[in-house]
Amino acid sequence: MRLALFEPDIPPNLGTILRLGACLETPVHVIEPCGFPFSVQSIRRSAMDYLEHAEIHRHDSWQHFQDERHAGQFGGGRLVLMTTKAAIPYTDFRFAPDDILLFGRETRGAPDYVHAAADARLLIPIRPDLRSINVATAAAIVLGEALRQCDAFPRRQ
Repeated sequence: MRLALFEPDIPPNLGTILRLGACLETPVHVIEPCGFPFSVQSIRRSAMDYLEHAEIHRHDSWQHFQDERHAGQFGGGRLVLMTTKAAIPYTDFRFAPDDILLFGRETRGAPDYVHAAADARLLIPIRPDLRSINVATAAAIVLGEALRQCDAFPRRQ
């Protein structure tokens, strides 16, 4: 299982997702450009001292991410886009251990070409009068379900 963030906008969200990835042994792919200068300083507060435990893969563009993905450089797997524009709830989806859970920009979501590249598009059902859930919270909700389905949570010793 992997998390991927398309051009993240908000440093604390990225830091929180990196901490999530570290705790749940899930690599995080950051597809740049970010909406801020990506640096340890920009995410340190939310990532805290978990950064050294996070597996971070940086891709300088969507095209490079796709090229590396198709070349098998970080494993196979379906590209599963979380989007408010989907019709299938994530709870109705059967996750696989090698899926890549992709989240769009906080301010704009994912563009059409990212939607077109996705193997599946899922949503988190929320109240119809509200727009969306914070991306870090959404990542935690969906990753938790995906790991549960695949029996892939880290094991306690």
